[in-house]
Amino acid sequence: MPSPNKRDARYLSLVIKPIRVCATYKPKFGQSANGPGLGLAEFQLLYQSDVFYSWLGLDNPLMYAAHKAAGGITSVYRQIGIGCERLFQKILQDELKLSATDVAWSYEIAATESQKARKLSLDGRIKFDDIKDAAARDRIRDWTLVAAESLGVSSAVATSLVGVVFEVRQGYKSKDSKRQNADISNAITAYTKGYLPCVLILSNQIDFDIVKRYRENKWAILTGIIGSEDIHTSTYDFIRLTIGYDLAGFFQRNSRSIKNELNIVLERLLEANP
Repeated sequence: MPSPNKRDARYLSLVIKPIRVCATYKPKFGQSANGPGLGLAEFQLLYQSDVFYSWLGLDNPLMYAAHKAAGGITSVYRQIGIGCERLFQKILQDELKLSATDVAWSYEIAATESQKARKLSLDGRIKFDDIKDAAARDRIRDWTLVAAESLGVSSAVATSLVGVVFEVRQGYKSKDSKRQNADISNAITAYTKGYLPCVLILSNQIDFDIVKRYRENKWAILTGIIGSEDIHTSTYDFIRLTIGYDLAGFFQRNSRSIKNELNIVLERLLEANP
C-alpha cells in the first residue's frame, strides 16, 4: 500500500486532471460537433456575417464570454464527475486488492432494425468472489443483503447476488427522463447478471423525486451525507466503514489544492478572450 502522502497525490491527480481540461473549453455555436470550438475572433466573424445577429449586437465579446462560461460550467460538473468515477475505481482497487478489469462492468445490447449494437457500462463493480480478504468480503456481502432487503428485493434474488455495480455521480440535479430511463434499464440488466445496482453520489445534490423513482426501480442510493454513520444512505460512511477508506478525509486534506485548481479554471472560463 502506498504511503498516505503518495496515495493522496495519486488520488488528487485523478480528480484535478479532468477539471483542468475545462480551462481550454470553447463553445461550438452549432458548428461541427467534433471540432475544437470557436475562439473570440471566429465567433465574431460568424455572428457579424449573420445580419440579424449583427443588428442586435450579438457579436459582442461579452456574449462570447457568456457562452463560454455557460458551456464551460457544464463541462466543469461533467469533468468533476469523471474524476470521481476514476477516484472511486482506484479506491476499490487499492482497498480490496482488485484489478482494473475486476472493477469494470459493461454489457452489450444486440442490434435491432432501428438501432446499432451498443456497449453500455457502469462506473464500478465489486464481485464478492474477487475479494481475497474474508472480512472485507463479508462486510460488502452483508451490506448488499441489507440494501437489497430495504429495496423490497426478494430474499431468493438477494441471496443469489454475486456483487454490486455502481453508477458514480458528483450530483444529480437534472430530471432528464431519458437518463433516468437508461438507468432503470441498466438496473434491470444488473439484476439479470446477479448484481445489485447502486447510485453513488458525492454531493447532496439530488432531487427527492429522483431518489423515490430510483428506489422504486430497485436502485440502492448513497448520497454525500457526512457524519450519519449510516452505510446505507451515506456515500462517505459506506466507503469508510464498508470499503475501508476515508474519502471525506481525503477531500478535507486536499480541499485547498482542489479549490485553487478550480479557481484557475473558472477565471479562464469567465474571460471574454479565449
